Amino acid sequence: MLKVRLGIIGCGSITKHRHAPEAKSNENVDLVAVCDNNLINAEKVAKMFDVPKVYADYETMLNEEKPDAVVVAAPNCIHADATIKALKAGAHVLCEKPMATTIDECKKMVDTAKETGKFLMIAHNQRFNKAHIKAKQIIQSGELGRVLSFKTTFGHGGPESWSSDKPDTWFFHKEKATFGSMGDLGVHKIDLMRFLLGEEFVEAAAFVTTLAKRYPNGELIDVDDNAVCILKTQSGAIGTVTASWTYPGSEDNSTIIYCEKGSITLYGDPRFSMIIRYANGQKAYFELDTMQTNEKQTKSGVMDEFINSILTNTPPKISGEEGLKTMKVVFACFESAKTGKVVKIDY
Repeated sequence: MLKVRLGIIGCGSITKHRHAPEAKSNENVDLVAVCDNNLINAEKVAKMFDVPKVYADYETMLNEEKPDAVVVAAPNCIHADATIKALKAGAHVLCEKPMATTIDECKKMVDTAKETGKFLMIAHNQRFNKAHIKAKQIIQSGELGRVLSFKTTFGHGGPESWSSDKPDTWFFHKEKATFGSMGDLGVHKIDLMRFLLGEEFVEAAAFVTTLAKRYPNGELIDVDDNAVCILKTQSGAIGTVTASWTYPGSEDNSTIIYCEKGSITLYGDPRFSMIIRYANGQKAYFELDTMQTNEKQTKSGVMDEFINSILTNTPPKISGEEGLKTMKVVFACFESAKTGKVVKIDY
């Protein structure tokens, strides 16, 4: 059986809890090398998952191993450079979100994938949740009529409880992360709503701020820990996206979509991953799956989709172009927060 030779760049928590175990569980993957500029992190992951080669520099890994595919799961500031170099080295790339730290970087990643003929996929795992897929089907069917509004939230107690470099995690430092809760959590929900609604956002208004998270010296961190965004779609539907690192002791990863003939609640109930409330008072309950959390990881489907794309030579559904469209909304929200104005999103 032909196996995809895979290398992973970045050996933090997302690699330990998702990418490495999902690679090892896929029979079509040969995880040949891991890389982290902190060699101790790379060695730990290599030991945990029986990976033969360890590197501190990804250019060296690309040159020596010549992998068929690469996962980029390093800090945000590295995404573009590592992705572009991997693509140019002949590897398909699965890049973690947020795609990159500037629109120009995102565009260059997309252009490089086109130029090299290699696939670029962005790891927006929420598109693979069963309740999200079912909800999209229902919305597309027209059963509930036109979508009028929505609210979607992703909030938890903060990355310092989960990150491999806690408590003063790289997530809290602008030079490495660029974004805070918006880049970590908000980007998930913006991408999810684009997926569910099947249309683009054209206007954004947002408050993006830092309210509570502090460095060990007591100063507020220099990236956002809270964001509330109002978005408008091409068809005129309006809704809110909320991202927060200040939901202590609980996690909210829920979505409600309000349509003409009823509403769909996703992951807002501990038992039922989807509840439809019809305008006539009837309700329908669905036990489809559970939402992944930092404490409880379930198989995301991201790695399997990536590897299947390579083996079947089929472009991934969550392509670099899709990642770029999501990032345009993220940057529009930051611009709105900075200027205090509603920002039009140009595609």
